[in-house]
Amino acid sequence: MTTNVIGLRQSRELLLAWTSRIIRGRYQQSALGWTWALILPIAQAVIFTIIFTRFVPIDTGNVPYIVFSYVAMVPWTFLATSLPDMSNSIVSNMTLVTKIYFPREALPLASMLARFADFGISAILLMVLIVLFQLPVSLTGLLFLPFILAIQLLLIIGIGLASAAANVFYRDVQSLLTLVIQLWFYASPIIYPVTSVPEPLRPFYFLNPMAGILVAYRDILIYGSLPGAYLIPSAIVSVIIFLGGYWFFKRVEFLFADIV
Repeated sequence: MTTNVIGLRQSRELLLAWTSRIIRGRYQQSALGWTWALILPIAQAVIFTIIFTRFVPIDTGNVPYIVFSYVAMVPWTFLATSLPDMSNSIVSNMTLVTKIYFPREALPLASMLARFADFGISAILLMVLIVLFQLPVSLTGLLFLPFILAIQLLLIIGIGLASAAANVFYRDVQSLLTLVIQLWFYASPIIYPVTSVPEPLRPFYFLNPMAGILVAYRDILIYGSLPGAYLIPSAIVSVIIFLGGYWFFKRVEFLFADIV
């Protein structure tokens, strides 16, 4: 793995250039441009706010539901938009894969980094909402944010690399991934608080790595508390998925040019 990391670092100019190319291509013919990075999570948060405050009220304590849902929608949208792009990154760039040598993982990683730029824009609005509603952000907890983000990145990279490799051999991986993401959404505490989950089931519930990640973001950014032990299963599962996804990608990488 060390050799592969060194090779990827040496190709960082290609990685950054490809990321820039993806971002430019995505917004080049768009009238709203970067605004689309805000529209998706905001629109979903607004819809959920209307439904879960007017029709099916959900208790979020003293936190306005719009902020409660948006805090989770920002990292969730990052994952939900990154994974389809990553899974299709090898197949959609077959010319490069078959004719030029470079670390193949650069393609899915560039797709993720392009979505990370959108994540950054959405996070800025999140900070504005936190200040606007005067929520008790934990200054000590802010030190945990890079760690929580690192856990999420490992999770995304692991799934993204595995799905990108698998999609080369079985093109229905893309459709399967879309279905998994939709089901995963409702299995994660995005539109509801984790307190809605029966306490005896929570140890199993937190085996979903996004559950601990999203709760940790909420605890720090809107409840002013530090992440709890629930983040440990998320970290362990994310590391396992990352190692497994990376191992699988590198194991079948040499077959890409022949099959694509």
